[in-house]
Amino acid sequence: MKGLSVREFFQQRQESLSLELLTGDAGLDRIIEEPNLSSPGLVLAGYADRLPHGRIQVLGETEVAFLASLPPDRLRATLDSFFGLDIPAVIVSKGLDVPAAMVEAARTHHVPLLRSTLKTGELYRRTQSYLEEFFAPSTTVHGSLADVYGVGLLFVGRSGIGKSECVLDLVERGHRLVADDVVHITRRGNDILIGRGHELQRHHMEIRGIGIIDIPALFGIRAIRQQKRIEVVVQLEDWNDRTYYDRTGLIAEEVEILGVKVPKVVIPLNPGKNITVICEVVAMNHLLKYTGVHSAALFNQRLQEAMRPVREYLREDYE
Repeated sequence: MKGLSVREFFQQRQESLSLELLTGDAGLDRIIEEPNLSSPGLVLAGYADRLPHGRIQVLGETEVAFLASLPPDRLRATLDSFFGLDIPAVIVSKGLDVPAAMVEAARTHHVPLLRSTLKTGELYRRTQSYLEEFFAPSTTVHGSLADVYGVGLLFVGRSGIGKSECVLDLVERGHRLVADDVVHITRRGNDILIGRGHELQRHHMEIRGIGIIDIPALFGIRAIRQQKRIEVVVQLEDWNDRTYYDRTGLIAEEVEILGVKVPKVVIPLNPGKNITVICEVVAMNHLLKYTGVHSAALFNQRLQEAMRPVREYLREDYE
């Protein structure tokens, strides 16, 4: 798992978390290894066997009040023991007063000590959200991502097959571009994939024969969005007479990305096929399935019910 230095964390979140650095440059190169935060709890009482390593420790009003209740000699011993553990940084919430002994112990053990004016719950929420996004599993795929009727369609296929042209046609019909050519995908939680484009690309597209075009400049700001959940993978491929293509929709194909299975639709390309309309139907059909209506399965069920009298007659015909 990748790590995040305390220096990077402080520089990137100083304003949003209202952070104040109390120990100068001491220990800023320590590495945050976990996306979760922890409160020391019993660790301050001397039980450190269950301390999760690599996590930022948060001291709220309860912990600070407990430390303030200790006599000076025990306070110093408790702080030396606490800051001597494997922790990347400590944040004191609610802008609470920090004892000088705590700052001294933090500097001695080269552990960054920060203070935030946010309440403990809000500090947890904002920091956890940032760390979860930073530590989320990610990958990069060659393709195009579009928002079609609110459904994230990830177009994949060989180079030059027409992924960008298909998305461009969708944009012209009122749908939105998320990313073209390079799609950066991160996993949120257990089953959510979020796709976005490269920061330097800024919703530009490469159209062979024309070159680089600026989508928001041509179609307006409503033609783009910054990120979108990937819900269906649309694989474009050349038509092959020897390949069997599903004609009923009863065979559900899937592709696995970052351990998450995503429905996949294979669309063979041949001259005259209106690929844009087909992609709109893919999105609408996905929405229909999401509401519990599976058109192919319902049609198959009605067909079997219509054929039941014939099957019963044939079973009873002994001639």
